[in-house]
Amino acid sequence: MMRRLLASLSPQDSLYPGALFTAARIAHDAVAAATNLQRVVVEYGRSVWADSALVLLTQLYFAQGDPAATVQAAERLRRDYPDSPLKPRADFWGARAYFDLKDDAHGCPLIQEALAGPGGGADVEFKNQVSFYAARCTNVTPTATSAVAESQPKAASNAGAYAVQVLAVKSAATVDDMLTRLKVMGFDARVVRDTSGLFKVRVGRYATRDEAQQVQRRLKTRIGGQPFVVEEP
Repeated sequence: MMRRLLASLSPQDSLYPGALFTAARIAHDAVAAATNLQRVVVEYGRSVWADSALVLLTQLYFAQGDPAATVQAAERLRRDYPDSPLKPRADFWGARAYFDLKDDAHGCPLIQEALAGPGGGADVEFKNQVSFYAARCTNVTPTATSAVAESQPKAASNAGAYAVQVLAVKSAATVDDMLTRLKVMGFDARVVRDTSGLFKVRVGRYATRDEAQQVQRRLKTRIGGQPFVVEEP
């Protein structure tokens, strides 16, 4: 039914992001759910559904055992929607992901914000869950920078940089889908078109091949396929 509804609506229709969100909620598999939620976040970031989609993505990524993606989704909600009433939920899942990454210094500020945030006291079960994890943070000193940001090699601004190529196709729709996935995951993705008409999806510009290879390995783990390092002028 939702597939027919989406097919009948124009992507410019104000109902479209809500339909995507609902389709994600009732999807039979995690891949379809994540794809629809990512579209809401990237394509309809100003809609009322965007922060809800990010919270569901934090839960989905955490359930899939991907703490890095969980942190990225949680931090994106914190950055883009700081006044969202759902922020304590994102803080909670982001904190749990940081804890799984053995990074209490970043997880504890989030769990404490979740405990103090609006709406936390109204849901007793949620408050109890947050309080359970907050107990581990008694003697932890927070740090100011993000562990995920620290783990990402910095892009190079000079010429002669390296990038990671993920895709080379002639289908604009395929390119759009890949760009959406990569951007939601926190990668600096872009498109290069060559003289043959191929759209090449590439990530980053890195000063050394070693830095690019780190990202290549991360991309292969996250999205599969055969990403490879290229040198750009």
